[in-house]
Amino acid sequence: MKIAWCAPLLLLVAGCSGTQQPQLPPTVTVTASVTPPAPPSQQPPSEPTTPPTTARSAVVPAVVGLNHQLAQDTMQAAGFYYLTEVDATGKGRLLVNDRNWVVVSQSPVGGATAAHDSKIVLSSKKIGE
Repeated sequence: MKIAWCAPLLLLVAGCSGTQQPQLPPTVTVTASVTPPAPPSQQPPSEPTTPPTTARSAVVPAVVGLNHQLAQDTMQAAGFYYLTEVDATGKGRLLVNDRNWVVVSQSPVGGATAAHDSKIVLSSKKIGE
């Protein structure tokens, strides 16, 4: 019974598998032309310009008397990010909680003009010392 319905299917498949070769389109030849670049201009080079400075400068804020955290925030708002902190008592302690310290001196001093990439040293001591 199974063979009865398979036979027509086999004949159909066998009839579809011809041995003809597919026809290829005729060969197309493409030619391209390349135009050489124009010669450089014969004009003399223009005057060299000075490159823009990458280190802009600004007035250093005066932060002596502020708590250390507010002093850092003020410096960063003015564009100074190279900040160093020092224990002004000479004990070499780390300023762990910046809000518990007060700035007693700074370098460069407030009001001076400095490049934004200048090192700013904030010397602080614990509040009440």
